[in-house]
Amino acid sequence: MTIKLEKIVPWGRNIDEYISMFDLTPEEKKLKILDCAAGPSSFNYEMTFQRYNVISCDPIYQFNTDEISQGIQATSQNIIDQVKANYDTFVWQNLQSPENLLKVRMAAMEKFLLDFPNGFEQKRYLIAELPKLPFENHKFDLALCSHFLFLYSDRLSAEFHLESILEMCRVAKQVRIFPLLKLSGEISPLLTPIIENLTTQGYKAEIKEVNYEFQKGGNQMLQIFV
Repeated sequence: MTIKLEKIVPWGRNIDEYISMFDLTPEEKKLKILDCAAGPSSFNYEMTFQRYNVISCDPIYQFNTDEISQGIQATSQNIIDQVKANYDTFVWQNLQSPENLLKVRMAAMEKFLLDFPNGFEQKRYLIAELPKLPFENHKFDLALCSHFLFLYSDRLSAEFHLESILEMCRVAKQVRIFPLLKLSGEISPLLTPIIENLTTQGYKAEIKEVNYEFQKGGNQMLQIFV
């Protein structure tokens, strides 16, 4: 049995998870960062609180706080139920249990919901979606994309993946994508051909092991240097 989601769901992570997923160093936190398909993550809020510079983009930001909250409430229990049904496909060293997973996720998303109205006014949260971003070339030092590309390989086409990655490469000097697994827990079949395509176009793309693993085997990110 594998995780099956009818749509891409709002599910947020916190700054500690981002640091581990993307192997962010203290110096790299000082960079101008774009978080693509950021959803209801608390990364922007927590980075802003620490006086760092992050812009988050996601189509979910077209909705107001109450609507986003309703979306979270409508999907969170289904996610946890599926996690419980697939318990052995996850690593529980840090998150400990499905119940604690829900607690950690809801805490992150509650921080986002509190921050969203002010953050939206301050243009830290922008309504935008891959594969087209409303930014000038090389506006950011680093673009991040968590739990979207590759994870939904069965739903998003190879063309969409490549266009999205090239667009992130256009607006940022470096791109990092995590994880490289599908929802089913298998390495995305799109990964190798995309790396080959990027290399042909002159980008340096490499797979790097990181200090984060929740899906078993999901401890690698794709790092692209522009």
